Amino acid sequence: MPVLNAEAVGKTYTQGEAPVVAVREVNLTLEKGEFVALTGPSGCGKSTLLHLCGGMDYPTRGRIWLDGTDLGSLDEGRLTRVRRRQIGFVFQSFNLLPTLTALENTALPLMLDGVSPDVARRKAAGLLERLGLLHRLGHYPQQLSGGEMQRVGIARAVCHDPLLLLADEPTGNLDSANGADVLELLQELNRSLGVTVLLATHSAEMAAAGQRVLQMVDGRIESRRPVSRPDLDDGMG
Repeated sequence: MPVLNAEAVGKTYTQGEAPVVAVREVNLTLEKGEFVALTGPSGCGKSTLLHLCGGMDYPTRGRIWLDGTDLGSLDEGRLTRVRRRQIGFVFQSFNLLPTLTALENTALPLMLDGVSPDVARRKAAGLLERLGLLHRLGHYPQQLSGGEMQRVGIARAVCHDPLLLLADEPTGNLDSANGADVLELLQELNRSLGVTVLLATHSAEMAAAGQRVLQMVDGRIESRRPVSRPDLDDGMG
């Protein structure tokens, strides 16, 4: 069973008298353990599609299944539980709570789902140590660099062992060195945890990290291609 299956999904927003069509008739299947890049220019509908796949918004038409569950059939309470337990989000703007430490930000999704604070903090601390942030557990977001904040954001996104990790321009606010580090981290978590990753980016270099690349134009997925990896072609004649 696919982790995610979207069938003829569309999203239209009404702004004044003119409707705005953000996503048009998208079909998308993500298998367990895949790393898929969704690329295209700003305004093409990438973020809207990620929000729909993550249950942050309902489609105007079409259906989306996550691990066999039709997200459109869920009320807001059940949808919140699905997001909390099965989906991880990484945002461009980090979205860390400024009054919580790195450890508390990471542990928060677990505690919101009823995990005891001690257990949640132990798991969060272990994950932050794995991401090279053991020395930053007690630091607040304003005391962290941009790269460190995004690593905390990634730790928070995967601390509950989600089926699906959605990353929306996760390196957009980072310099090239930190951006490369974050991309490498997402790839490592995809390999080691087996979490399915859908990465939205306008960068061709970022998209090349995916096992598949989906090109989005004007709300539609216009092309689909596997990534050519020179390192895998070496010595193949």
